[in-house]
Amino acid sequence: MSLMLLELLLFGAALVGLYFLLHLTVLKMPRCKSDVTLNGKTAIVTGANTGIGKTTAMDLARRGARVIMACRDRGRAEAAIKDIVQETGNNQVVFMQLDLSSLKSVRSFAENFLRLESRLDLLINNAGLLSKGKTEDGFGMIFGVNHLGHFLLTVLLLDRLKASGPSRIVTVSSDGHKGGKVDFNCLTTHRDLSLGDNDFQLLKNYCHSKLCNILFTTELAKRLQDSDVTCYSLHPGIIKTEIARNTGFLWKLVVTPIFAPFLVDAESGAQTTLHCALEPGIEHLSGHYFSSCAPLTNLKARDDATAKKLWELSESFCGLS
Repeated sequence: MSLMLLELLLFGAALVGLYFLLHLTVLKMPRCKSDVTLNGKTAIVTGANTGIGKTTAMDLARRGARVIMACRDRGRAEAAIKDIVQETGNNQVVFMQLDLSSLKSVRSFAENFLRLESRLDLLINNAGLLSKGKTEDGFGMIFGVNHLGHFLLTVLLLDRLKASGPSRIVTVSSDGHKGGKVDFNCLTTHRDLSLGDNDFQLLKNYCHSKLCNILFTTELAKRLQDSDVTCYSLHPGIIKTEIARNTGFLWKLVVTPIFAPFLVDAESGAQTTLHCALEPGIEHLSGHYFSSCAPLTNLKARDDATAKKLWELSESFCGLS
């Protein structure tokens, strides 16, 4: 019995050792090296009350930026603001309500921002979810929040970004885009990227939406070529966040424990976002997709024809065309 116990202890110690070794080597994320300060600059961060968004907002505030916390839940946002102000000493961190599942809310946010704020230097499209259901406007929830809400938000703020240039737009995507596709027949017929709401289908939908983020950035860069605004999409890493909080029991029982040892913290996950937002000299890489603070220049997902078609359909969905 004592021998079995010893073997179990040794096995457990080996697993713990492997865990720490992974996080010191394979899973170790590069850090944003920029030392730029942001005094007098204004940034919007969507989904800024938790996870990567909160960490990103914290860093921008520490550099002196005025940070607009664009969040749906006032209580959670104000709790995050309190933490950020205490940590950074920057009182220019404010809440503005934004529900990306409602195009009306997106328009209201943009109107309020443009009325109250004179400039916009950084737009960080960070918010994302993995959840079933429909948006207020009848779109699939994942498509509506992860892509369409951010699409409309960006378009409505483009003139202010141009007037404040040089400015940047950073959209958090994911390497999950490699399992994604854009089914335009499904989008036009059902206002969703695919059908079904089991956990496996939700994951597929998430991957589809992350591909939309890259395609959006690809077309956006083309439309900004004659401006002083640049844009980037990125993979943050496999991060321990609350994104899967709305998934079902099976996901939490089976999938979460499998991935848990490989997840890195939100601070590590925010580094590529910060790199794209702050690193000098990457303007010529506008439209590119970044991972581990470096551009991936031959990405198959950056398909110009698909990107243009998605943009035009998104305009139609938002009543812009």
